[in-house]
Amino acid sequence: MYTFFGTWPWYVSGFLMGAIMLTLVYFGKTFGMSSNLRTLCSAMGAGKVAPFFNFDWKAQRWNLAVVVGCILGGFFASTYLSDQSGMQLNPKTLQELEAMHIETPTRGEMGPDAMFTAAAFQDPKMIAILLMGGLLVGFGTRYAGGCTSGHAITGLSSLQLPSLIAVIGFFIGGLIVSNFILPLIFN
Repeated sequence: MYTFFGTWPWYVSGFLMGAIMLTLVYFGKTFGMSSNLRTLCSAMGAGKVAPFFNFDWKAQRWNLAVVVGCILGGFFASTYLSDQSGMQLNPKTLQELEAMHIETPTRGEMGPDAMFTAAAFQDPKMIAILLMGGLLVGFGTRYAGGCTSGHAITGLSSLQLPSLIAVIGFFIGGLIVSNFILPLIFN
């Protein structure tokens, strides 16, 4: 397969993210995936079940374009703009994954097969981990007033103190989970 780029340099990715942010600011919009997914859930009728989703989603239709754009953009970038070599993980990370009996990505995939393939849905332990993780992410996103992308990209670029606090919390939580909780679960 022909590819245009290998790994995208930081100055290309950063420039594109900055251009998107400026465009959103120009049109009076903010970026964050949780608000986009809230709009999607509302459009699909979730407002009948939970009042959080009961709002005029048609006024937020542009959020649906962001969700579709992320899906199509991710597919296009990984299929046509990537050299298919996958992620280059630190050797220490590979050792730690092996110690937890998690097969490391070797064929260009983005994550371990044990967690991100159809086989994961046949293991009750993985189903429980994915469900609990999804519930915690959903609760955390609602409690923090936004997701990592919204706070880290939009909030920090507009110098919002609550976003700085949320991003610090995200990093602390990630460090705790990856260094203490995941080893307990997988060992």
